[in-house]
Amino acid sequence: MLLLILGTAFWGISFPVTKQSMGSLPPSIFLFFRFLLATIILTIIFWKHVKTVDLSSIKIGALLAIPLLSGIQLQTLGIKHSPASQCAFIAGLTVIIVPLTKLVVFRKAASLKLWLASLVALTGLFIISVKEHFVIAIGDLYTILGAFAFAAYLIMVEKFAAKYNMLKTMVPMLATCTLLTACLLGVTNTQQNWVPTDRVFWIGIAFCALFSTAYMYTISNVSQRYISAERIAIIYLFEPVFGAIASYFILGETLTIRILFGGSLILIATLISEIDFRKLTVQWTTKRNPALAKSANILDK
Repeated sequence: MLLLILGTAFWGISFPVTKQSMGSLPPSIFLFFRFLLATIILTIIFWKHVKTVDLSSIKIGALLAIPLLSGIQLQTLGIKHSPASQCAFIAGLTVIIVPLTKLVVFRKAASLKLWLASLVALTGLFIISVKEHFVIAIGDLYTILGAFAFAAYLIMVEKFAAKYNMLKTMVPMLATCTLLTACLLGVTNTQQNWVPTDRVFWIGIAFCALFSTAYMYTISNVSQRYISAERIAIIYLFEPVFGAIASYFILGETLTIRILFGGSLILIATLISEIDFRKLTVQWTTKRNPALAKSANILDK
């Protein structure tokens, strides 16, 4: 669990690191080298699985690369236009979007606590993102769209994980992301040099590829064998907290009351969506407080 929490710290720190490393460069250049280095690293780590990769693993990896790349590309654009700490909190909406997407697409009934969590999360998002004249900043909009893309990615992973060894799909997935980003660069980056010389850029690439991508993907896959999805989702709540703290120290961003209050509401909403109130009631109240047990059962329905 400590290794997983450390991984969420890497994810959170990657927000200000990415913003600082990109500078005025197009996000696609940063993402191309991030995916390329991560692909090389994971090829070495999972060489045993790479040697036995089959056509189905390549197809699944390629399919997963589309929403994954879309999510990272959109959120990288968001970081370029909005404060990194703000983007970190907004990105946390993915945990709420996943069950709501299942409700719409698969007609899976949502509990009362999910609707409550969604309302609280939307309130937090409104406080953070909506400025004067009820206009949402472009960077926040990119980050919101990226959260939807990540939700689609997580749902697809859940679907394939029941039947396939996901470790075999990781290198094809990141390799596809590298290829697609290179194609995007070929279309959009006709004048700038493909190989930046800025040392800060390469430090950011090394950090994000090694820790935010290679390390975290490895730890999250291994952890799911021992820790329930609910507990992992709650652990992921550390990401925006680390992101806000890192943005303060790395970029000198001001943690405004708007960001802190709105971000706190998003964190609270995510906790509400993941806590099993019925189980907690059984553990904490037993028969001493039947009124509380009844209210918790209603909330989980």
